[in-house]
Amino acid sequence: MNMNDIIGKKRDGGKLNQEEIEYFVSGYTDGSIPDYQASALLMAIYLQKMDKEETFHLTRAMKCSGDVIDLSGIEGIKVDKHSTGGVGDKTTLVVAPLAAACGVPIAKMSGRGLGFTGGTVDKMESIPGFQTTVEADKFMEQVNTIGLSVIGQTAHIAPADKKIYALRDVTATVGNMSLISSSIMSKKLASGSDAIVLDVKCGDGAFMENFEDACILGKMMVEIGNADHKKTIAVITDMNQPLGKAVGNSLEVIEAIDTLKGKGPSDITELSLTLAGIMIFAGGKAESKEQGYEMAKHALESGEALNKLSEFIEGQGGNPEILNDYSKFPQHTCTKEIACHKSGYVNKIAAKAIGLASQHSGAGRATKEDTIDLSAGIYLHKKVGDKVSKGEVLATVYGTDVEKVAKSVEEAEKAFIISENAPKKEELIKKIII
Repeated sequence: MNMNDIIGKKRDGGKLNQEEIEYFVSGYTDGSIPDYQASALLMAIYLQKMDKEETFHLTRAMKCSGDVIDLSGIEGIKVDKHSTGGVGDKTTLVVAPLAAACGVPIAKMSGRGLGFTGGTVDKMESIPGFQTTVEADKFMEQVNTIGLSVIGQTAHIAPADKKIYALRDVTATVGNMSLISSSIMSKKLASGSDAIVLDVKCGDGAFMENFEDACILGKMMVEIGNADHKKTIAVITDMNQPLGKAVGNSLEVIEAIDTLKGKGPSDITELSLTLAGIMIFAGGKAESKEQGYEMAKHALESGEALNKLSEFIEGQGGNPEILNDYSKFPQHTCTKEIACHKSGYVNKIAAKAIGLASQHSGAGRATKEDTIDLSAGIYLHKKVGDKVSKGEVLATVYGTDVEKVAKSVEEAEKAFIISENAPKKEELIKKIII
């Protein structure tokens, strides 16, 4: 077996078998296959596509390229949740305590963010003392004890994906459904949970900009998960405006806490209850996703989920006093408001523009080496459909660098479109794929 033959076969529209795919993945991971041959195969895959069987074999080979976490020491059906990424998406911080409060064990490994804001790990590190690096035995002990732990993803999870994605990024081969789904699912399958709930974003601020593509991706990932004997459910959700009102790291943690206190924005509350309900169903604690929703709603209204968040934070070395004292979070030193230039209705808030503005404020990374300002970000005082008057504040930008904040304001101002008439309301939950 050699790479020339494999490249030629896929270039001509042939179907790669399991052995050929495993040969490529293992060879590129260990360095015996050079970048130029891997690039050629990725381009051939991009142009000729892969069928379901090829996609599954690619996912499985990448999953097995590193550690596959054994969570059998944790009692119950472990459920993981993954979002394909969006602006203001802090649902993990709400959903995980909701599901855990209903008896679903959540043993989650999350990554750092490269883009608009930090990832879940970066957000959690805005909590004083919170530890995202935890020994495996302590990680599992905490899940068995309080039902919830979230730690940083080890570098040994799906190392093939890390190498292949870096190559895709510089060879214009990112946007292929099989390559996208195998990248996401290889890491999820290697993380050891028994069931997976996927939040697939679609819209201006998402990787999948249109609904049809998001559905194709969601269906493909559900099929991959089920083929690997993991109960997998995908939820297609709107990302044509930022989720919630806070975009940034500590700002998003504060909004997540407010949501668990019953004071969060309606969209983040509704999405969190929906996702948690599906996780409760997938975890065998509810007979339907509707029953799971009602259980999650009770956990929210009773304060049980907020108590679970407190236990989780304290269990990983964080200061639970932040739940009632937000001054303990990293503090900004400069702010700048964005005022409305005319009266009317907020017709659109371009999620991508707000995301870029957040990154400019210091809340995100342009490169892996960048340092995040955990206090930086944007707070939206108005959302799509809100009536506004000239001079009213639309958003506030926070940070510790005056020049970065000014640059952020310049970008964020472009995001708001004001019209005379109220816009048509977008559906937040567009489709559920089981």
